[in-house]
Formats: sequence, structure tokens, C-alpha cells
Amino acid sequence: MITSFKFDNCFAFNKQVEMVLRADMRTKKFSSNISKINENLNVLKCVAIYGPNNTGKTSFINCVRAIKRTLENKEIRLNSNIFTNNSICYEYISFIYDDKEYYYEYKFDCKTRSYVYEKMAEITRDQHKNESENVIFIKDTINENYECPSDLNLQNILNIASTNNILIYTVQIEKFKILQKIKEILTNVANNIEIVDMNRIPNSKTIEMLKNKTEVTKKIVDFIKNADVYLDDYRYEENIQFEINGKEADEKILKNQNFMDQIKLVSVYKGSSVPSILFDSLGTRKIAALASYVITAIEDGKTLIVDELDSSLHFKITRAIISMFNNEINKNAQLIATLHDISLLDCKKMFRKEQIWFTDKNNNGTELYSLKEFSYDQTGIRDTTDIQDKYSKGVFGAIPDPDLISTLLEVDMDEDA
Repeated sequence: MITSFKFDNCFAFNKQVEMVLRADMRTKKFSSNISKINENLNVLKCVAIYGPNNTGKTSFINCVRAIKRTLENKEIRLNSNIFTNNSICYEYISFIYDDKEYYYEYKFDCKTRSYVYEKMAEITRDQHKNESENVIFIKDTINENYECPSDLNLQNILNIASTNNILIYTVQIEKFKILQKIKEILTNVANNIEIVDMNRIPNSKTIEMLKNKTEVTKKIVDFIKNADVYLDDYRYEENIQFEINGKEADEKILKNQNFMDQIKLVSVYKGSSVPSILFDSLGTRKIAALASYVITAIEDGKTLIVDELDSSLHFKITRAIISMFNNEINKNAQLIATLHDISLLDCKKMFRKEQIWFTDKNNNGTELYSLKEFSYDQTGIRDTTDIQDKYSKGVFGAIPDPDLISTLLEVDMDEDA
């Protein structure tokens, strides 16, 4: 599970922002919304991010995607903020692995395309919850600081290791047991993060799961059926035949159009089988594509990050998906989602305050902050407060204030002239 992110000088973030996914145990409300790792660490299962367009929600997801791609040894897609005149981006992730908490951070120079700083450490806490760290390695070419306390042989070569990639991909790990362990941990973190954009969500994952026909496949189909009140069944039919203009379609032609897998997805309504791509609504097709990500995330304990989760979905379906993660049955899967639907801003039945986050822009730059930061003394916000009403009135910021009527008036005046 992920316990926090930090980003600085990345995309829209011109200054450091931090998202903390550790639960605030001063409140016992919605205990099913957290995973208890140990006596000193509890982690949120779900986080919702709100904010106007172009205020950093997608930038946040792009930052996480950059971490994932870095740890997967893929080409990094990371841009520094255009207003800082600084080419060095900073990214940080802390996480749970084998019931221990670690963090990994790096600095990437977008101009030279090099990793100029890396550090990994284990985070520990004593009985009084005082936090400390055990350094695993530091490779700091900026300050010429190189450490690896558990392996001096590795420490001695850190200063000559290439900066074209991160350490686990520039040194022969077979020679260093500690490096093998580091790679195991970091690649596991990357594999356990899934990122999807609801406006461009592929259905390839669902198609592959339907082809395999396992117990997980049944859960995916049940998810899709339950989300559409009229759907009797949803399946992949390998030998299905189609007609185009009254003639049987040539499968070779359909394959050339990269169309066969999509058109073999079949929806059943009142006993009649129809191609999903031709008869299902956009919302139903998005649900079908999302189903495999949701189910496998919960089954495998992954962190699912979804941009625009509520795009084309009824608010009850979005609420139900969130509830699947905020559930006692879910032990260690996480959902981080950007949203616009304020009907989901609910601290009475759905969320703890620290599960709701906002992005906003002001003269100082782009900000990322939690509802938890708004105390009762400052704003009168309690767990029983109508958060939707307060948000609509701009109490938390992170809300657009469009003046579209004046645009119409200007158009009208131009026509009169």
C-alpha cells in the first residue's frame, strides 16, 4: 500500500506538495476505510481528489505515472514546471512492503535526462510513534554524498554508477544481495500501481480476463451486470459471426481493422445477444473496461489510480465502486480517484476527512491539500457538516467561478454594433 507522495517542480507543481495516505487515528469514524498495518500505522483505502479544471489533478496522476515508469525501467515522461527556471524534478513515494514502511525518492534533471539523486530508506516508529529512518542507500551526485551502510562494496561504486537510469538498472545486481532486494521491492511497488484515464480507458484488460474464464472472470462479469440494471450477461464469444449489410463479415477484414476482439464482446438483454460495441452506451462500455481494473486491484491488493472516475457513470455506480474499497472485505487495495461529482463529497456516510483532497491554483502556484486541514475553529467543519454545501460556497477553495453570462453579453453587444 502507498502511504504518501511528494512532488516538487513537476508539471503544474511549482513548489512541493504532499499527499499523506496515513489515517488520522484521533477519530475512530469509518474504521472500515483504513487498513491497519501495525499498532503505529494505519493506511487509507481510498482518496478522492477534487478541484477545477487545469489545477493539478491530472498533473498529480502524471507524477505518479512517472514514478511507476521509472521503477519499471521505461522511458520517463516527466516535465519540470515552466515557471521555475529549474530543470530538476523531485519525486517521492513511501509504501508498505512485507509489513515494513519504506520510502524512495529521486531527482531527475529534465535538461540532461539524468537521475542526479536517489535515496531509499526504511521508516521506523517507536512505541511513542516517534519516526526515524534507516538509510538503505544514497546516491547524491549534486552534493557528492554516497552511502550504503549495509554493503560497503556497493557504496564504493555509487559515485561511478551511471546517472542515465536509476541504480537498480545501472549496476549488475547479481553482485550485490542488497541491490537484488532493493530491485525486488521497487519493482513490486511499480507492479502494484495501476493507472487509468476514464476518458481513454482501454478494454484490453477486460477482454483478456474474459478469455481466461477464471473465478476472477465471474466477479468481473457480475460487476458489469450489477452496474447495468438491464444486462443479463456479458461475455467474450470467440466463434461469433456477424453480418454487414446482410452478408457475413470476413473475419480477416475485421482483424485488419483491429476490430475483432472488441466486436466479440457480447451483451445479453432479455435473452438476445448483441455486440457490445454497437449496442451498449458509452457508460456501460466504460464500466466493462473499468471492471477488470477494480476487481483485480481488490483481489491482488493493488493501488488503482483513476482520472475522472465519474466520467459517464451514474453517481450511484461511482459511489458503489468507492464503497468496494472502503469496505472491511477489502484488506489492502487502494483507490485514488479524481472526481467532479460533488454528491460524493460525503463525510456522513462515505469518507473520513483525510480521504478528501483538493487541488487549486493561486498567485503562489498549484496547491494540494486535504479537508483535514480545515479545523472546526477555522471553518466550523465537523464530520457531520454538509461538505457539499460548504464546497459549493467556496469554503475550501478549489472551485471554478466562471462568468459565462458576460461572454454572452459581449457577443450580443458585438452583434448590435
